[in-house]
Amino acid sequence: MPASGGRRTGRPTMNDVARIARVSLKTVSRVVNNEPNVSPVLIAQVRSAIETLGYRPDIGASTLRRGDRRSGTIALLLEDVGNPFSAALHRAVEDEARARAVQVLTGSLDEDPRRERELARAFAMRRADGLIIAPVSSDQSYLITEVHTDTPIVFVDRPGHGIPADTVLATNVIGAAEATRHLIAHGHRRIGCLTDYTRISTARFRQEGYLTAVREAGLQADSRLIVTELHTAAAAESAVMELLHRPDPPTALFTSQNLITTGAARALRRLGLHRAVALVGFDDFPLADLLDPAVTVIAQDPALMGRTAAQALFRRLDGDTAPPAEHWIPTTLIRRGSGELPPGARLRDERLAGSL
Repeated sequence: MPASGGRRTGRPTMNDVARIARVSLKTVSRVVNNEPNVSPVLIAQVRSAIETLGYRPDIGASTLRRGDRRSGTIALLLEDVGNPFSAALHRAVEDEARARAVQVLTGSLDEDPRRERELARAFAMRRADGLIIAPVSSDQSYLITEVHTDTPIVFVDRPGHGIPADTVLATNVIGAAEATRHLIAHGHRRIGCLTDYTRISTARFRQEGYLTAVREAGLQADSRLIVTELHTAAAAESAVMELLHRPDPPTALFTSQNLITTGAARALRRLGLHRAVALVGFDDFPLADLLDPAVTVIAQDPALMGRTAAQALFRRLDGDTAPPAEHWIPTTLIRRGSGELPPGARLRDERLAGSL
């Protein structure tokens, strides 16, 4: 609040609010902490004073004063909040939290186990009431202190290890198998499989689904058709270019995450094979339905995953003491065109072009 001469006297305090509102300090505290049984008139007076002064509560101090010892925040750690999948999951968690007047602290892990531990501990030190995490490391036992102090933890998208916690997962193996069976049903026998880092559990699960469907069909799994350690669209594009320049290239591709699918689609278009080589991607992505042909995908439901994870966390905060549970979110095959191309489409197109 400005003092004479234009100098500031420091940040406004609750005492300043009480003085301007002409109420007791206790009344200001009750209004700031949204406690019940305060008259609307007093609430209006206090809020008016807060607005006039530009007062901002000290969250740490208000946490100490609250009877439930909560901060009104939860932490959400995702692989990359800029990825469309993570963004949709984040929004769903945020919507659930907002309905409870809870703020969401978010961070991107960038597939870095050290960053996962650093951010998880940093948010715990800021007394986040709970943690939702898509783990990137192979061991979350560093969170055992939070478990012992009854801070609820929920794993989402990927399972955690080393501590008991609720988990929300997509049906990765089932979805990948369905994608591969779909390509086999359209006549393909040489199906490339492009996956993310093998240290990522979802990448391993989706490769497992691919191999399950190949073997069920009585086909020989060809390791030369499987390319792993692809984490960016650029890496996937290069891998597809190399695959399709081989003497006996695949006639179809299964791509295990949205960035890999994007890279594969670019490579097919660069080679003029987007109408010749079938493509099914795991994860939907923006504008997939506007490409030519539109991209067939195994769609996850990140919004439902986010809602389910947030609801599980808030149930724990509300006192649920049931054993940790797994929540499975089904995937959906969306047929759009790229996954329905038959083998030989390239040859057929060339013959048609030659007859014109």
